[in-house]
Amino acid sequence: MGAFRVIGLLPTGADRIVALAAHCDDIPIGAGGTLLTICSARPGVRVDVLVLSGGGTPREDEERAALADFCPGADLRVKVLKLPDGRLPAHWDEAKDALEGLRAETEPHLLIAPSPHDAHQDHCGLAQLVPTAFRDHLVLGYEIVKWDGDMGRPSVYQPLTSAVAAAKVALLMRHYPSQWGRPWYDREAFLGLARIRGIECHERYAEAFHVNKLTLNLAGG
Repeated sequence: MGAFRVIGLLPTGADRIVALAAHCDDIPIGAGGTLLTICSARPGVRVDVLVLSGGGTPREDEERAALADFCPGADLRVKVLKLPDGRLPAHWDEAKDALEGLRAETEPHLLIAPSPHDAHQDHCGLAQLVPTAFRDHLVLGYEIVKWDGDMGRPSVYQPLTSAVAAAKVALLMRHYPSQWGRPWYDREAFLGLARIRGIECHERYAEAFHVNKLTLNLAGG
């Protein structure tokens, strides 16, 4: 996008990533382009995925196949649990135990999780649990377009090349046939949001995230 560049902070390493979701397809919708970007640039990066619902159903099969494509070359580890969709507040203990179990297995450099601003009760509930288990970690809160109108004003952007944006949309449409009938699940919605977030950071396409807390090391030591 010409000479304009938004100031960026470049991480020195992000070799261990945790991605969290309430539902199968949340992570690819909210951060699929970011995962494609990271995994393509860092072969062998470890990606631990925890999804709270959909286990033992065709949705789990969709999720595993999709994540394999969204995380090319990664050391990918996926857990899909069986909590009931739309009922996370009533299953708080099970969700908390799952997060604590994952926390005991990895020390991630970066977490990708739902945004605390998300209006869906499952997404918001998981977002509230994240800092109770991962207290000192950088968490990127992804956004999911839906009828609630809760998109907000994110402050962190991951630019996506045109090729990555197109690949993200193609993979979403290929891997989740269970969602094809939903009115919001289409190419225009996914690519349109990426275009809007790209405009906001002087790029063609981008994914955007909410960040509650981060620290700086401006001395570089």
